[in-house]
Amino acid sequence: MAIRESGEDYLETILILQKRTGFVRSIDVANELGYSKPSISRAMGILKSYGYIEVEPGGQIILTESGRDKAESVYARHLLLRKFLTETLGVSAENAEEDACRIEHILSDETYTKLKSFIEKIENE
Repeated sequence: MAIRESGEDYLETILILQKRTGFVRSIDVANELGYSKPSISRAMGILKSYGYIEVEPGGQIILTESGRDKAESVYARHLLLRKFLTETLGVSAENAEEDACRIEHILSDETYTKLKSFIEKIENE
């Protein structure tokens, strides 16, 4: 099921927080993104209805297999774009981070694959 850019951002944030701390609750996502708790609660409800997350009785958010796949895909795009922008184009780290966050959602699979191949080719030269 397709989700919007904001949903992808939430999934990516959950993944990052899980890697960082191993335990994620709605309040952690709210704090990380600077959003209100009610906004996050609504978003988590939507992600849960799409089958991307499960919420444990203690409030822990768990990515389902499809949620993890989507989050890892978005995060991989983000990392690749940030690397390309900083290392290949010389964009400042701050701007590269912001731009990668925007571009990761609209980049086609073809462009992502070509960009990934291009970067791998440069690194192997």
